[in-house]
Amino acid sequence: QVQLVESGGGLVQAGGSLRLSCAGSGRTFSSSAMGWFRQAPGKEREFVAAISWFGRSTRYADSVKGRFTISRDSAKNTVTLQMNSLKSEDTAVYYCAARRPGALSVARSDYDYWGQGTQVTVSS
Repeated sequence: QVQLVESGGGLVQAGGSLRLSCAGSGRTFSSSAMGWFRQAPGKEREFVAAISWFGRSTRYADSVKGRFTISRDSAKNTVTLQMNSLKSEDTAVYYCAARRPGALSVARSDYDYWGQGTQVTVSS
């Protein structure tokens, strides 16, 4: 079992930055591929970024490539999403997700555990 708690959301002006953190617990967290997803009002939850269990491989949605960076600190059981050059279209609830030991994935259905979400609002 893996438990995930996100933090770091808030209100920011367009062009600004936010740093989201996901604190994980559970025996398999350190061997889990991790992902960030987001869901805007009236839209499906979509992939944002993912990182492999060892942190060597990352993937990004085209919409955030070059602006967002995902990283993990296995010693602290945390995964971070650094978001720069934020746009109004980045406004959404952001969710951290963990996959049972397996390869990095961009598919929502591949993730087994989810956090409660944190709101990010970007004002234009």
